[in-house]
Amino acid sequence: MIANPKIIDVVKKYTDIRNHSVAICAPLEIEDFVVQPIVDVSPPKWHLGHTTWFFETFILSPNFPGYEVFDPQYNFVFNSYYETIGARVIRTDRGNLSRPSVADVYQYREYVDQQMKAFLQSESMSKSIESLLELGLNHEQQHQELLLTDIKYILGHNPLFPAYRKDSGVKQENLRIGKMIHFNEGIYEIGFNGNGFCFDNELGRHKVYLQDFEISDRAVTNGEYLEFINDSGYTDFRHWHAEGWDWVKQNDIKSPLYWHFIEGQWMYYTLDGLQELDPGEAVCHINFYEAAAYAAWKGMRLPTEAEWEVASEEFPWGNRWEWTGSAYLPYPGFKKEAGAVGEYNGKFMVNQMVLRGASEATPKGHSRNTYRNFFHANLRWQFTGIRLAK
Repeated sequence: MIANPKIIDVVKKYTDIRNHSVAICAPLEIEDFVVQPIVDVSPPKWHLGHTTWFFETFILSPNFPGYEVFDPQYNFVFNSYYETIGARVIRTDRGNLSRPSVADVYQYREYVDQQMKAFLQSESMSKSIESLLELGLNHEQQHQELLLTDIKYILGHNPLFPAYRKDSGVKQENLRIGKMIHFNEGIYEIGFNGNGFCFDNELGRHKVYLQDFEISDRAVTNGEYLEFINDSGYTDFRHWHAEGWDWVKQNDIKSPLYWHFIEGQWMYYTLDGLQELDPGEAVCHINFYEAAAYAAWKGMRLPTEAEWEVASEEFPWGNRWEWTGSAYLPYPGFKKEAGAVGEYNGKFMVNQMVLRGASEATPKGHSRNTYRNFFHANLRWQFTGIRLAK
């Protein structure tokens, strides 16, 4: 019997993506897997379990005859925000779960992976499930980026500043002298177009009218942001939105996340540990308040997400998620799917700002210039940076 090449490719893609999550966690000590310093950070153990739960809950249980769940209690433990699926551990308590153990979670992954490989090669794997499988794989890749982000926060807030791994291989290129790129007033189209995967919030390609604008061909650097700090950027209310100024005062913010002024020198926590700040690198871990304040200080602004997408063919991107001045709202004609899958993006379209691009933590093959990332304005634990427009 000759194996179907398409099935072989699907199984390989599934296996490669799932193995990458395990590889991300390989440098961790067992104690690192359970830590949750803040509500926005989930323990690595939880990420490993949640991504496995996704395949068990949405693909195997309803579609693979005879499938037995690994542990009925895991639905309560590893459900994230799907109201359709039922009750769950509240997000703030994920770090309180000493059980299931890390070993239990890895056994869970192995069990589900074996069952998924059998399912993908069975007659139960129908054409109608392909899009759900693709969503599950992209969901896992989203959590791979979150894994690196959360691991950096966990280790970066340890007073010993331990390295995630020695020589992580993440080398940042110093940015050249930048220039502004001009775009003429006119009607443009944005939104996903073509074949391949995208999330539902990218669909609905539509026309937008843009005034003349200019956008920088590179991101803001550490050195440039340091000029803002040295010019009383964090102590002059004139640059800040009122909400942002409240955030600065209430939290005594004086610099970006992971910056430390030690013995007269700025240091920066990286995945390789604490290092001297490189002024030529793109500034990172900036929230929307900080990005908007810096832009105001420069006499410029953040690009809208439409401007960013239209201009994205003209400059390199992908090193930092870049804040835009656009609220996260539905595109024309957006429609939530029925059931739990419909909870994936649509219900978060309030009080969040859009980021565009990708970052050094984004898995390969998971980037598009139509990708709409979104976070609340105060969050900066993601690999976020600034691109200016005017």
